Amino acid sequence: MRKNRILALFVLSLGLLSFMVTPVSAASKGNLLSPDRILTVAHRGASGYVPEHTILSYETAQKMKADYIELDLQMTKDGKLIVMHDEKLDRTTNGTGWVKDHTLADIKKLDAGSWFNEAYPEKAKPQYVGLKVPTLEEVLDRFGKHANYYIETKSPDTYPGMEEKLIASLQKHKLLGKHSKPGQVIIQSFSKESLIKVHQLQPNLSTVQLLEAKQMASMTDAALEEIKTYAVGAGPDYKTLNQENVRMIRSHGLLLHPYTVNNEADMHRLLDLGVTGVFTNYPDVFHYVKKSYKK
Repeated sequence: MRKNRILALFVLSLGLLSFMVTPVSAASKGNLLSPDRILTVAHRGASGYVPEHTILSYETAQKMKADYIELDLQMTKDGKLIVMHDEKLDRTTNGTGWVKDHTLADIKKLDAGSWFNEAYPEKAKPQYVGLKVPTLEEVLDRFGKHANYYIETKSPDTYPGMEEKLIASLQKHKLLGKHSKPGQVIIQSFSKESLIKVHQLQPNLSTVQLLEAKQMASMTDAALEEIKTYAVGAGPDYKTLNQENVRMIRSHGLLLHPYTVNNEADMHRLLDLGVTGVFTNYPDVFHYVKKSYKK
């Protein structure tokens, strides 16, 4: 009997230990902002294969197991947030002129896919013809809580109130606050002022400071400490990274997500340096590289 009781107590102890350890391990694995996790950010969606910043581009990125879909924001003449990289319509639509000078109704009449077929005939598909420029609301409606979003406030000085509109949309879709998971939305910008504004409006919303080459060339510990007061990470051009500045950025506890990495050799080099994620037009390629990577 005594042996049976001892055995029962041993089994119970193992069960309690398992109960205590498992949640911690699962939480760590699921933490998008863990410095031990290497993130695949689909740059403008799977834009190496599909016209950038279209719903189809984001759907393709998710099928390729991207951790995040990236959205660049512009604002229309009537104050609607749309997803487009350029301030002008010319490159990725059959329209012309500045986004800020056109209403949403104007922009919705444009073809945002045919340019891709013309620019990349080897990747052309009939279904790309006639794709539309999506609004932020349309993207959030389509993917909801089933996606993670890396959103850039583009040219915020041109669009007063952009940050408030963005936060209102995130709140509407329950992507902020107690209903959301940490790191489900990351806001990035080259504008320090825009990120500080976001941080002041929503202190729990993660932000990342984009960095130009000249900033990387003169980077100091003091500058990185300042970034850390309002951001969780830094986003430089991958070409500017080397062993010294990667070590410097990571030593300040900042995540490091360089842009835009499309070559396997560069992906391996950056993983060796110690980045915590990359922006890429080819999320399937980086997903494969991550899986096969051995340091």
